[in-house]
Amino acid sequence: MTASAHGSAWSRSARLGSLAALATAALALPLHLSAQDFDRPQPFYPGNLVVSRSVYDNNPANVTVGQPIPPDCPAASGGCVTAAYDGTYPTVFNNDVVDASFGITSRIFLDQITPWGGPISTLEVPNSLQRHIDADDDQLVTSFSSKSEIALNLSTDHRYLTFMGYVAPVNALDVSNSNTPGIVDPTNPAGQSFYRAVARVDRQGHFTFTETTAYSGNNGRAAILNDSHGANVFYTAGNAGNGANPQPLGVDLGAGAQIIVPTHEPEKDQTPSATPTPVGSFSVTQLGDPADKIGKDDNFRGLTVFNNVVYFTKGSGGNGVNTVYFVDTTGAACPMGTGVPSASATLPTAPLSDNAATVTTDGLPSNMCILNGFPTLSNKAKGANPVNFPFGLWFANPTTLYVADEGDGSTDGVGTAFYAHAAAQTNAGLEKWAYNTTTQTWSMAYVLTNGLGLGTPYTVHGYPTGNNPGSANPSNPGGLPWSPATDGLRNLTGRVNPDGTVTIWAITSTVSGAGDQGADPNRLVMITDNLSYTTASAAANEQFHTLRTARFGEVLRGVSFTPGTGERAGDGHDHDHDGGW
Repeated sequence: MTASAHGSAWSRSARLGSLAALATAALALPLHLSAQDFDRPQPFYPGNLVVSRSVYDNNPANVTVGQPIPPDCPAASGGCVTAAYDGTYPTVFNNDVVDASFGITSRIFLDQITPWGGPISTLEVPNSLQRHIDADDDQLVTSFSSKSEIALNLSTDHRYLTFMGYVAPVNALDVSNSNTPGIVDPTNPAGQSFYRAVARVDRQGHFTFTETTAYSGNNGRAAILNDSHGANVFYTAGNAGNGANPQPLGVDLGAGAQIIVPTHEPEKDQTPSATPTPVGSFSVTQLGDPADKIGKDDNFRGLTVFNNVVYFTKGSGGNGVNTVYFVDTTGAACPMGTGVPSASATLPTAPLSDNAATVTTDGLPSNMCILNGFPTLSNKAKGANPVNFPFGLWFANPTTLYVADEGDGSTDGVGTAFYAHAAAQTNAGLEKWAYNTTTQTWSMAYVLTNGLGLGTPYTVHGYPTGNNPGSANPSNPGGLPWSPATDGLRNLTGRVNPDGTVTIWAITSTVSGAGDQGADPNRLVMITDNLSYTTASAAANEQFHTLRTARFGEVLRGVSFTPGTGERAGDGHDHDHDGGW
């Protein structure tokens, strides 16, 4: 089914809408089985991991050479082109070279594994390719090559797992840059409209989906449910906007950090408000820098909750600061744009107050801060060359924070030079940060990279070898090498062990000559670090181990512990995903 069959907006009437025996039995189940194998709820067992995985429906007919893209592209946007490649993986993603909005929606699978990587079960998120899913049934997809999507997070009391996606059919084109219904930017070349949605899944594998009009023109990336002390709200991270400046009000309101009230209604009965509800915002003007494009300082992707504070990361885009942020609910933690959370902070339960009349010109009120000690250099500062690309983050305790750095993804240079560049990066990998309670400042202790193989190309069965003609440029007329190499880390989770160490699981990022590096098969890795170590020399013998490499046509995106792991009675503290149990 191709995107062109669905029209510009997906109407309501036409919507496609620990256990050794178990582990041993599951070892015979390959995780790449067809959609029909996983269409029944699968229970999650505490203490295991969940990895989000997406599989591309490798059908040449998904795209036709010469097909107009993006679908329903407004001529005035200046972004209307024709496809140069058909739907065959991985060359289909060479269309990203001509269509900056290019992507294809794909199925989401939740793979339950042991902490050592042994497969247990797989749960498929409802989608239009499943036999029992009709037009009005609940369903959710991701955009296959969008590397920032389907991060996994446990709710604050650890009863539920949450993530984000699109209410769209499988094999729809350019959905990740589409508008949301009711918030249409006429300058956005991706002219279709699709809701974004937060998925919540319980220990028995039952889903509910909450639609939102936030993130119009871009994507929702992560979500956490605050279900402690009677609260019932999602915090979400993402980006908005894919058009000219200034943007429509709904785009500016729907960027970055959002707060969304969950619903149990079927998707077909939901009517999300056309006014998104931001929970936080940051502006570089807090640091004394000139104002950026409204909303783009809030281009967030990493998200966590710890000790009653919501944290975000920003690590991409030409605006803002690539760093770690927190929402200041006290209003007094950082008068100059940086600081540390107050000990009396409480989790937000209501949206940020704003003046709709001035948002598109002045932006939202700023109630977010850069965590003291983390980078503050704006990406637009004179001479700036960002070297920080934070993604996922995990607190082991109040004075130890691990941050995944994705790497810069650069393919500059001639031939294989980009591999050497990836290997030489100093921040890519797993950063360990320590907090000085006297100076109230965080500082980076060291970066763990041993065993990641930064910049070392690897092979995937069935994946092309040699050079990709679609990545040709003046310096590389024959294209760049297809083979992916690890460039850093994206999403992560961790566990504090009784012996004073922590074990951390993370998803790798890649660098390659592919048309879109987000479509590269990547890896799940793990490492154990001694909490007491403060120098790189002390941690020199610590090493990553690869638990899993995605197959041809697969990508790995998020990792979390299973719902019910470390389940709490809602103490309001220590909300660090999984640490300390």
